[in-house]
Amino acid sequence: MNSFSGSGRLLATMGLLAGSSLAAAQTPDASVAPVRGQVLDGTTNSPVPGAVVRWLSTPTSSTTTDTQGTFSLVRPASPDTRLIIDFLGYRSDTVQASGTSYLRVGLRRSSELGEVKVEGRALSYSGLTPTNTQVISSRDLTKSACCNLAESFETNASVEVSTTDAVSGAKQIQLLGLDGAYSLLTIDNLPALRGLSTPYRLGYLAGPWIESIDIIKGMGSVVNGYESVSGQVNVRLKEPDKADRLLFNAYGNDLGKFDVNLNLATKMGKKVSTALLLHTDHLGRRVDRNHDDFLDLPLATQFNLFNKWKYISGKGLVTEVGLGALRETRQGGQLQYREENPGGYYGTTLETNRFTGYAKTSYTWPGRPYQSLGLLLSGTSHDFNSRYGLRTYDGTQRTGLATLLFQSIIGTTAHTYRTGLSFLHDDYREVYRTGFTYVTETPEQRYAREHRNRLERVPGAFAEYTYQNARNLTVVTGLRLDYHNLYGWFLTPRLNVKYDPAKNTVLRLAAGRGQRTANPLAENSGMLVSSREFVISPNLRPETAWNVGGSFTQYFNAFGRPGTFITDYYHTEFQNQVVSDPYTATTQLLIGNLEPGGRSFSRSFQTEVQVEPVKGLQAKAAYKYLDVRTTYDGQLLPKVLTPKHRVFLNLGYATAFDKWRADFTVQGFGRRPLAHAPGSSGHQHGTGEATLPYAPRYALLNTQLTRAFKRFEVYAGVENLTNYRQRNPIQGAYAPFGPDFDAAMIWGPVYGRLTYAGLRLTLQ
Repeated sequence: MNSFSGSGRLLATMGLLAGSSLAAAQTPDASVAPVRGQVLDGTTNSPVPGAVVRWLSTPTSSTTTDTQGTFSLVRPASPDTRLIIDFLGYRSDTVQASGTSYLRVGLRRSSELGEVKVEGRALSYSGLTPTNTQVISSRDLTKSACCNLAESFETNASVEVSTTDAVSGAKQIQLLGLDGAYSLLTIDNLPALRGLSTPYRLGYLAGPWIESIDIIKGMGSVVNGYESVSGQVNVRLKEPDKADRLLFNAYGNDLGKFDVNLNLATKMGKKVSTALLLHTDHLGRRVDRNHDDFLDLPLATQFNLFNKWKYISGKGLVTEVGLGALRETRQGGQLQYREENPGGYYGTTLETNRFTGYAKTSYTWPGRPYQSLGLLLSGTSHDFNSRYGLRTYDGTQRTGLATLLFQSIIGTTAHTYRTGLSFLHDDYREVYRTGFTYVTETPEQRYAREHRNRLERVPGAFAEYTYQNARNLTVVTGLRLDYHNLYGWFLTPRLNVKYDPAKNTVLRLAAGRGQRTANPLAENSGMLVSSREFVISPNLRPETAWNVGGSFTQYFNAFGRPGTFITDYYHTEFQNQVVSDPYTATTQLLIGNLEPGGRSFSRSFQTEVQVEPVKGLQAKAAYKYLDVRTTYDGQLLPKVLTPKHRVFLNLGYATAFDKWRADFTVQGFGRRPLAHAPGSSGHQHGTGEATLPYAPRYALLNTQLTRAFKRFEVYAGVENLTNYRQRNPIQGAYAPFGPDFDAAMIWGPVYGRLTYAGLRLTLQ
């Protein structure tokens, strides 16, 4: 295939991708966010109303606690972040509020020795961020196997994970009813795993590497770019200066797959720390539980490593460097298929080599914790070669992004701004061959048909202003202007508003525009495992969409313990979309721009409640409604394989000191529309949804039991307890090279019940 390589170019592109550790508007910078908290009686743990809270460096900047003992105070423009809490009858105390957004302070009465107790408050749905943000913590990640990123969402209601086809094993996420390509995936707030890596990217991050996951619905910050349409999924990896010295995780299941992970972290002096993250997984057993002569899961082997270094000068300079490498091979298809000797059998193969690197640097002015300058340089090289029966699909992607960011305040920390410059470099080289030649076409025509090369260079500038008062209002407005070498100038406005009308009540509004360039082959790779012919229209335009929505969050006490209720609604309307049409022609997948006068939209409604009915028992229940429709050949039809209704229930119980933990999850899926199989009569034009086939409703039940000891814990679990399976997931399996072969209409489990066990060993 035609690709550019060489150490010189690789090193050059590894010097391009930027963001900054400051570049996450979704997570307020602790140096400028107001300090919120609660003052309690240190003996009775009851609220202390009327206590005076003030800054030591700015005594005139003060507030008093309300009837529930809570307070909120804007930070001063001073490096001294000590708070003084006073109340008659109690001993005055001083608390350090640096790097903390929420404090819980226990005051001792005057007759007792003074003591201050400060605790962090970890809520699944953040009450502080201007965006609708849900946090999956490291503890949540141990509720399921979590061998990779795809399995990290099993106990979460906001993100769905689906299998793209019944042969390759690729998975994708859905947020607000839209495919994962429309949500910005970031690692430590840096755009990552985008473009040609989309089909298999959820398997490129090992679960034990992850410290937490932030799920942001709706529009985020312009600092992170213009590509986000439905939201952002930010994965926070283990930090070198905070991670355990050693974490070992071993996992195995009854399909014959095993995973081994080893995290090592150490401090090399007072200023330098490093973390080495290692992962390997292997599935070498040929499994065909449904007896269709196809492997239920592909044979696969992956080697993956990531090394992070962090330097903290102690004088405002922080530098972080990271390098990663991955190699993966996959082989699926018929049981008798062998890559070295196909023998006329149908098979799929994939070989991926991926290298990443970055260098982040930020500088904070001495005496001005609110003013900083950030720069990050990084890049990605992604190469793969794949086969799907007679088809071959190879690709190379060289990506870089650079961002220079400056942050400061206007007068006080109630008014902050961020501004900067960015540069995006994307070089795509794709070769797609169907295995057929046409005698009438010239060599030039054949080359143009088989090769899809695209070079994007996008310089941009952005500015963002944040207003947050000491009580109940945060407004984030942003605007960025970019120039695309292929599509010209475009504007990206964003707005996020957070308002607390009452104690423990949060309202949010988000609106903005997103734009992205589609990769039609990579984003429809599941359809390659089908007899459908890809028909891609020329002159595809960039995808643009507006997203408007909001959420209502209520924190409350039930059964004497805290609970959370949240409901949200988001509407995404595309101005243009690269539409993949599986309805109009059963023998083809038609890919083209949204037709003139057509519509494509997503409406997402979700409501969720989280309570602790008895001590140690956590319960979450949610309902989601999705209305996702697109105009196909003049008809507004529902998006294929997207259920309108979904219900979710998770129960987690932990005994004292977390010695035993048990988790149980139920996911219920409503009916979802399917495309007619190749070779069938197909959808009748003008009949609307009447002639569409639908998948049945079903539910999945998962459970896990964990036993913790002093330094290690063992766990065992079962996925799909009821052994539910999709009947005949592969149409035409008896003749995979025939005209009616289709493994892309996958809506349910293929291999049935799965049992697993594992071990985690930790040295702090």
